[in-house]
Amino acid sequence: MNVRRLIPTAALAGAVALGATALTACSGAGAVGSKDGKLGVTASFYPLQFVAEQIGKEHVKVDGLTKPGVEPHDLEITPKQTAQLGEADVVLYLKNLQPAVDKAVAQSGVKNVVDAATLTTLEAHGAEPGHGEEGHAHQEGDEHAGEHAGEHAGDHEGHDHGGTDPHVWLDPVKYAEIAKGVGAAMEKADPGHAADYRKNTDELVGKLGALDTEFKDGLKNTASRTFITTHSAFGYLAERYGLDQEGIAGVDPESEPSPARMKDLQAVAKKDNVTTVFFETLASDKTARTLATDTGLKTDVLDPLEGITDKSQGTDYFEVMRSNLKNLQKALGAK
Repeated sequence: MNVRRLIPTAALAGAVALGATALTACSGAGAVGSKDGKLGVTASFYPLQFVAEQIGKEHVKVDGLTKPGVEPHDLEITPKQTAQLGEADVVLYLKNLQPAVDKAVAQSGVKNVVDAATLTTLEAHGAEPGHGEEGHAHQEGDEHAGEHAGEHAGDHEGHDHGGTDPHVWLDPVKYAEIAKGVGAAMEKADPGHAADYRKNTDELVGKLGALDTEFKDGLKNTASRTFITTHSAFGYLAERYGLDQEGIAGVDPESEPSPARMKDLQAVAKKDNVTTVFFETLASDKTARTLATDTGLKTDVLDPLEGITDKSQGTDYFEVMRSNLKNLQKALGAK
């Protein structure tokens, strides 16, 4: 049974209580407890680890719970990692993304917790596969395309993220909001270096603003607005830039799509001039390649950036996001 479908009530209750104190809990003056004098930060998975490293730089020691190559949704926490959580000065996690982390945080007794889900607005991106005719009505230059795309941007059937899509880091604007919250938490946890954290946060937010502009300009005029992907992680990105995401197997990259879903996607591909089926680096590409073969489409990578490995198309968040942009431009026929 897939652990991503099991979110224990006790773990959620503990995580909710901790998440509610996300920033206020980090108010201890000079609470730098690591042996080398640096702020000890434990991040649940790569996007939060990257933010912590970019903002903290030389003042922090960042440990990630999810090792490279591990699918973060299915992470199992060891007793050693639970103990590591309890010793951290600041813990960064995203509630409901990793049930095992929610449970470990609740059991660890750690005081300084930042739930990234409280730092931006999470949304639900579609409740059923096959979005029908209305899901593909965006026209070039439609200023409201981004507002409507989210209504049809994901398949969350059979998977519980508390009713919302957790993949906020794939929207540079929402990721910047998270960065601001993490920066504020670091300032409160380590006020001696607050000025540096503030400066580094501003730099990161500026880079994310530039990335947002690159995506906006790069995807403004395309032959198609629809993309098919193995893992329905791109709802926020689709909403931001007026695209339609069609997930093969929903949010769970390991689940098998039904024959009806595969048939529906073949129809979508034909109707919406889809050229490419996207797969990713941390999940099996079997279903993507099967669909591509059945429909005569090409395949390419669209990386949900849940971790960086030697197979990633880049060495950090910005490089991989720019690779994603190039792959989307090519698949959608950017003009």
